[in-house]
Amino acid sequence: MVQEDRVERERRFWDRYIQLLHNQGIFPPYDRWHVRRAEAFIHAFSGRKLGDIGADEVAAYLAQIGRNGNLEPWQFRQVVDAIRNLYSIVRTEWSPDFDWNYWRDSAQTLGPQHATNAREAPPITPDEFSERIGDTRFAPLIRANLDLFTALSNICRTRGLAFRTEQSYSAWTCRFMLFFEGRAPRTMGPTEVGAFLQHLAVDRNVAASTQNQALNALVFLYGRVLNQPLGELDAFPRAKRPKRLPTVLSVDEVRALLKGLSGVHGLIAGLLYGTGMRLMECLRLRVQDIEFDRRQIMVRRGKGNKDRVAPLPLTLIEPLRGHLIAVKRLHDADLAGGFGCVGLPDALAVKYPNAPKEWRWQYVFPSGRVSLDPRSGETRRHHLHETAVQKAVRGAARRAGIARAVGCHTLRHSFATHLLERGQDIRTVQELLGHSDVSTTMIYTHVLNRGGLGVVSPLDAVSV
Repeated sequence: MVQEDRVERERRFWDRYIQLLHNQGIFPPYDRWHVRRAEAFIHAFSGRKLGDIGADEVAAYLAQIGRNGNLEPWQFRQVVDAIRNLYSIVRTEWSPDFDWNYWRDSAQTLGPQHATNAREAPPITPDEFSERIGDTRFAPLIRANLDLFTALSNICRTRGLAFRTEQSYSAWTCRFMLFFEGRAPRTMGPTEVGAFLQHLAVDRNVAASTQNQALNALVFLYGRVLNQPLGELDAFPRAKRPKRLPTVLSVDEVRALLKGLSGVHGLIAGLLYGTGMRLMECLRLRVQDIEFDRRQIMVRRGKGNKDRVAPLPLTLIEPLRGHLIAVKRLHDADLAGGFGCVGLPDALAVKYPNAPKEWRWQYVFPSGRVSLDPRSGETRRHHLHETAVQKAVRGAARRAGIARAVGCHTLRHSFATHLLERGQDIRTVQELLGHSDVSTTMIYTHVLNRGGLGVVSPLDAVSV
């Protein structure tokens, strides 16, 4: 009789679980996989009740699953969702506050063409080049001119250009060739370049920044790669550059946005606003870059390959310490399992073979799962993918009722503007932001919260 009661309880539980999946739009045959993931989790803690399993144990289980470098992103996300649904039925004290979103976001790892990885490994095949640029139409062009694109990539790296710049220059070279039906750039010159730039402005109606980007790419191609400087280009229509002001949130809006974020997302957003860092600068932070005693953060290899110092907000010191304790626990488990390597910049791993496993080199915001490097065959733990944070910030802004386009970079704009509002001198703000020229920082003086440049509306004067 007791056995029959237990079987009946289990049947009702799984009926309820499957109904929950159906409510989420997960129907046969896909619901079956969620059940299997949930059963595997229960089997891993055989003999224990779900309610007795702690948050650290669930995190350790997900980390263990995430060490399978061959696991597809959708499979890892499915594991997280399956366990999350278990604890939406079996409510525990910790489950509502568990950072499910962090583990779910970890399903998306950094691919070989991501800027963090690709910067250290130049592309070899035409398919790798076209994948890096993000447009398969260019594969035939690259295949026919592989030496040219290899030289372009090598010179970009020799001159220390950012990976995004290398990616952009390769793409514009392809578009330029495609416009002239695949002709090799060496057979063309200033006349063709001018015609292409005119096409962008007149026919495509691109922004001024887009046309300038194309111009810079082609000047670099001819001057540095082909050794055929363009010289003076014939007059061509220039796209008109509009004067745009950055979106800046008020202090109350920032407070509401940050309140709508929790866990790792909340910590990252807090750092973006509290330090003025760019998103990728924040995600690429290493443990050794956080200096708690000096209350500062070293931003390494920022835009323009420059280092700078950012302030460590006092309110984030304890949350950051607690976060690093969890990261250290994850790293120790990786080492015990034969993992624990992280990618290093500038081929430092060749000079210091043991450095990739050292604690100080680990990312502050690592992904919850590892990924397999297709070239070296090494399994590494990279940082969290930036798209997860961007999506979380946009969602928080929407929930806060902010009816403007808000992204991670909006927090950097708000950081600078709020410092100026509080009387901080512009040179200090320039240094904190890492701007080479103070004129770039001057844009924030135009968006200070002074009610229409400090002018009182005549309507208000009449009303008084």
